[in-house]
Amino acid sequence: MPVRCTSPIDPSLIPRLKAGDSVLLSGVVYTARDAAHARMINAIKTGKALPIDIRGQTIFYAGPTPAPPGRVSGAIGPTTSVRMDSFTPALLLRGLQAIIGKGDRGAEVIQAIRDSGAVYFTAPAGCAAYLSRCIQSVEVVAYEDLGTESIKRLTVCDLPLMVAVDYKGNDIYKLGPEAWLSGS
Repeated sequence: MPVRCTSPIDPSLIPRLKAGDSVLLSGVVYTARDAAHARMINAIKTGKALPIDIRGQTIFYAGPTPAPPGRVSGAIGPTTSVRMDSFTPALLLRGLQAIIGKGDRGAEVIQAIRDSGAVYFTAPAGCAAYLSRCIQSVEVVAYEDLGTESIKRLTVCDLPLMVAVDYKGNDIYKLGPEAWLSGS
């Protein structure tokens, strides 16, 4: 049975989320991909405020396509997370609580997740049209000039995810193959 979560996620729930858990996430999620991350890190390096308050928030590494007629959003699929690895620790240090993407993360990011008590979710790849049905509203909130890669505030309902790295650093991308190889 999936764990139901609302974003921003209640901090007391994070320790109960274990690598491999299925999750249905509802609430507010922000999108940000490579270009938006680069701008946020530049803002941090130059002492400027971030365009959104990321404390306690969830960032989805995605850029939804324009909405077709009669829909709130176009297709929205997770971006390969390792592309954000150089940016992620700095954002976690500033209070980012949860991340959604696809694929494994580097050791520095996993350590930053542990240090900050955050969680990394993976979204199913290859079903971007299906995931768009979980979006109830979309609003551009920063970097509008980036188009699809602008930062958007989404309201989602029952977005299907899996805990990929929990707050202790347990990593499904390592635990899964180890369990398979050991015959567990």
